Amino acid sequence: MAHYIIKFARNASIAALFILAAVLGVLSGVFFSYAGDLPQISALDDYAPSTITRVYASGGEVLGEFATQRRVVITYDQIPERLRQAIIATEDAGFDRHVGLSLTRIVVTAVNDLLEQRRAGASTLTQQLARNLFPQGPEAPFGGLARQHDIWEDLERKVKEAIVAIQIEKRYTKREIFTLYCNHIYFGNGAYGVEAASRLYFGKPAKLVSLEEAALIAAIIQAPERLNPYTDPRRVSQRRNYVLQRMAEEGYVPADVVASAAKLPITLRPLPTADDSVAPYFVEEVRKYLESKYGAKQLYQEGLSVRTSLDYDLQLVANRAVTEGLRTLDKRRGFRKPSRNILAESHRLDSFIHPRWQRAIARGDIVPAVVADMPAPSARVMLGGLTGVMGREGFAWTGRRSAADLFRRGDLIEVRILELDQTKRTATVSLEQTPILEGALLAIDHRTGQITAMVGGFSFTRSKFNRSIQAYRQTGSAFKPFVYSYAIDRGYTPSYVLLDAPVSYVAGPGQPPYQPQNFDRKFEGPITMRWAIEDSRNVPAVRMMAQLGATNVVAYAKRFGFKSEIKPYLSSALGASEVTLLELTSAYSVFPNQGVRMEPYMIQRISNRDGNVLEENRPIPHDAIRADTAFVMTNLLRGVTIRGTGQKAAALNWPVAGKTGTMDEFTDAWFVGFDPNLTLGVWVGFDDKKPLGHNMTGAEAALPSWMAFMREYIEKRGDREHLPRFEPPGNIVFLAVDRSGAPTVSETPGAISEAYISGTQPGTGFPRN
Repeated sequence: MAHYIIKFARNASIAALFILAAVLGVLSGVFFSYAGDLPQISALDDYAPSTITRVYASGGEVLGEFATQRRVVITYDQIPERLRQAIIATEDAGFDRHVGLSLTRIVVTAVNDLLEQRRAGASTLTQQLARNLFPQGPEAPFGGLARQHDIWEDLERKVKEAIVAIQIEKRYTKREIFTLYCNHIYFGNGAYGVEAASRLYFGKPAKLVSLEEAALIAAIIQAPERLNPYTDPRRVSQRRNYVLQRMAEEGYVPADVVASAAKLPITLRPLPTADDSVAPYFVEEVRKYLESKYGAKQLYQEGLSVRTSLDYDLQLVANRAVTEGLRTLDKRRGFRKPSRNILAESHRLDSFIHPRWQRAIARGDIVPAVVADMPAPSARVMLGGLTGVMGREGFAWTGRRSAADLFRRGDLIEVRILELDQTKRTATVSLEQTPILEGALLAIDHRTGQITAMVGGFSFTRSKFNRSIQAYRQTGSAFKPFVYSYAIDRGYTPSYVLLDAPVSYVAGPGQPPYQPQNFDRKFEGPITMRWAIEDSRNVPAVRMMAQLGATNVVAYAKRFGFKSEIKPYLSSALGASEVTLLELTSAYSVFPNQGVRMEPYMIQRISNRDGNVLEENRPIPHDAIRADTAFVMTNLLRGVTIRGTGQKAAALNWPVAGKTGTMDEFTDAWFVGFDPNLTLGVWVGFDDKKPLGHNMTGAEAALPSWMAFMREYIEKRGDREHLPRFEPPGNIVFLAVDRSGAPTVSETPGAISEAYISGTQPGTGFPRN
């Protein structure tokens, strides 16, 4: 009997060896048959996935991001242990023990797939990585995984996937494989990798996520399109709790801790919108430049780092100045009935949710609200779980006595939060409305040419048209300084007398004569150049241009950097030609910068993902006019802000200068001015050049926003004890004069400290008097 047992065992061993050899032969055949189709694993040695291009402010704050795959590559040590455990417990509990694939899982799943005609996931973490690292499509190494349509093709894919997984395991450590996985996997809503997912969903780096947040990130991996926490929080919560349960089962987290975490609600960072950006118009200009110079691939995939000139804090100031200025102006145009009623749209008051309500609401915010009822004379509104009360004073600007005259129940309106009690969930609110007019602001450091703040319109979401750079508008009286600057250059002085009286010029064959008028339709008679520019008299400006020659003045103006066509017509003295806010602001920067125009620029430095500098910009100076001429003009424009059309700016108690600009029928309002360090331009108007309203001059419509910006800018400097000053060149002579330009003693009431280029002051026999 023993003999037969030994013989049987010998034969069984031989058979087993043959079977093993056959299996190895089959596996070798499979391997070699697919070897030509498989990717080169060594390519992962230089792993450089598509990453995010980031645009930074001058202080390092992130302004914007561009990417086809929003990914932030991190190291293994930057992945917190709780997140590593959450992923491994859910996706591959045997990750640390297998060699790339789990034969048991593959066999069981394959049998189930065949018997039940379904497809279930059995891939290890390494197999998932193999599937995701390499292209998917007809020409891909795996034969186009996304295009498979039957079980056998799916099995073939899994075989290839397994081979690649084994090769990955042979070449790389477990830490390296896990890091590659965590940097590459898709997490929905455009986020690739755990770091991008953490920043998107929770607004924090991955190393700071809590236990329940780590579980949520791991939960999304299974089906990122379906498990979207923004659109289906209930399903995601169930999956998150499953991840927590698996962490407990694997011994990573105590059961009581898991139970507590599973009860917590999902709290997400709101999805960012264009209007969430601090400087959307600025960032869009940077994006267009990068794409045109470096191409879409480098912009969206190569992770450029772009340091810009924008001052983050000043941009916040600029946003407030324009927004509040436009809202104030819009209210003067009257109240407009709400365009939307949620009851008319078949919504219910108690179930309607506006997307803005999903974000935090604070005192001072302007948010949408739904009118619930109108107990005379006030209104009660609902906004994101808060109940707001609007008293009569909250809508006094409308001129109506009762809220019932303004609203219907269910109207969707805008309100400003005046007071907020989070405990009682109540608020005191006032009525707002979205302005229909537009505005733009541009700030330039005139010593360097760096653009430090830019606002291109009221809302980037409403209109991406950048009115600070793309809009060509008539400047009105804001062009006059360039006429007078040429006069100063030609030897005229601030005391030169011009005649403010009716005048007529031949306009051309078949054209009526050109007869310029002043804004007030009055004439002052003989006045000095200073008086003419401070009070923005039109007729003297046209007379001066006629004396100098329109062609000469236009050629001179080009020195200030104007690239737009300025026509050599007398009406150009009054701003008839169209230019951009950028051109006009840059041109004004010449006066406080001693006659030098610095080329405006937005980008300081561009680096690639490896830190190599691709581009670095430096200030580029252009000698525009003489330094003495520039100072005389600065002194004249200071008078505008002290005694002239911009005298409201005197309330700043700061050395500033500038000029108003208003077009006929009040279609465009401007104020462009400067202090010794910064030049700031503001424009207000409609895109279709409609009138802003009666008496909406540059002083009324644009100057308030200009002052609002400057007021905060001055406060941020924090040094009123040592005021900056406009430094005069050595050949400037100061002389006290009266309003007529005649010399007087400095103690005389109303005396002006006039600046003259040495040799041109009164009493020297200079012919211009």
